[in-house]
Amino acid sequence: MRTNRLGSNGPDISVIGFGAWEAGGQAWGPNPPDDQTIAAIHAGIDAGMSWVDTAEVYGGGRSEELVGQALAGRDNVMVFTKLAPRGAGSGFARDQVRAGAEASLKRLRRDVIDLYQLHWPDGSVPLEETWDAMADLVDDGLVKWIGLSNFEADEIERCEKIRHVDSLQPQFSLLHQEGREDLFPFCRRNGTGIICYGPLAFGLLTGAFNKGTKFTDDDWRGGKTPMGYYEELYAPGKFEANIDKVDSLRPLAERLGTSVAQLALAWVTHQDGVTGAIAGSRSPKHVVENAGGGDVMLEDKELQEIDSLFG
Repeated sequence: MRTNRLGSNGPDISVIGFGAWEAGGQAWGPNPPDDQTIAAIHAGIDAGMSWVDTAEVYGGGRSEELVGQALAGRDNVMVFTKLAPRGAGSGFARDQVRAGAEASLKRLRRDVIDLYQLHWPDGSVPLEETWDAMADLVDDGLVKWIGLSNFEADEIERCEKIRHVDSLQPQFSLLHQEGREDLFPFCRRNGTGIICYGPLAFGLLTGAFNKGTKFTDDDWRGGKTPMGYYEELYAPGKFEANIDKVDSLRPLAERLGTSVAQLALAWVTHQDGVTGAIAGSRSPKHVVENAGGGDVMLEDKELQEIDSLFG
């Protein structure tokens, strides 16, 4: 699989990584057996994924535990995880940052976290205090690189005065292109790598759904479980319009001999400033297909064609 360097100071990583959000039972319906989840992670690694992204809040720590089990004896695979504000997570106060990292290390069965990220902003603790504590984790050898998730350019600038921001993790896909024109170029100039979550729009861009698709009540995409992404992607009216856009990709995918999902992932990884994309699944078969998106090369004319369909 193709690799990119994560920002100016980070490691080379595969352009597609495994996303362990679903591994923690994050409102996707009934949880599969643990061995299936672990098999899915192994399938991604064997297909060329060099990193796994998780977080302390996914399944209340269960995702990190499963990642730790899956990566036992696979020290060459990098682990990216995230710290959340107090309430949902360990908290952003100085002592909470260290405690959160130590707890994640224990669940992950690791001595060092490769990339440690702040999951989303917390207005109750000064960002500078939190980022200074993150920098201390690097100095003390608990963490190799540090990043932000769901933050904006001005917040990156505030952190940069204390310690370089190695990465940003924003939501980004063909159906959610926020940041492409301003935030992404800023990150590129700043030497901050971008790893995108939701590159398949939480399943919409796999090409597996149609206008008659129904989701179970315990799957947030059915609208019964509160989730911020629902209104933009899956709400009545939006869902049908998005299906039409996804279907418009099929002719190009067929010409290129690839799947719709692989084409959508390839488009994300070809965007200026993007280092990689996070793609998760509970199915080993689908994980292998996602990994194949990292081998799809798109020319300018093909990128322009896709942009014309989703402009």
